[in-house]
Amino acid sequence: MAYDKQALIDQLGQLTIMELADLIDGLKETWGVTAAVAAGPAAGPAAAVEEKTEFDVILVDAGASKINVIKEIRAITGLGLKEAKDMSEKGGALKEGISKDEAEKIKAQLEAAGARVELK
Repeated sequence: MAYDKQALIDQLGQLTIMELADLIDGLKETWGVTAAVAAGPAAGPAAAVEEKTEFDVILVDAGASKINVIKEIRAITGLGLKEAKDMSEKGGALKEGISKDEAEKIKAQLEAAGARVELK
């Protein structure tokens, strides 16, 4: 079965966020799939002179599951829907100057939703 990839992309671009969420749920039910984050390679020993105590959580890419990432951004930052959507599109610092534990927790939440995140 042949398909027109650009036509499909254009059609998906016309859907609202609620329609996209419904489509995603339908695809998950039909194919029995869920989103999973692959673990990266273990980091080697690092020689740090002083341990960093404050971290910034930087959104690098929202990934394919943008709706889930927007929901997590809203939960983490308290931003409104439009602001969270804008943040998911442009990326940048979500939280600054937070503890390592909190930064890792936020990073795990966002990665579970499908985003790429860095701690600095």
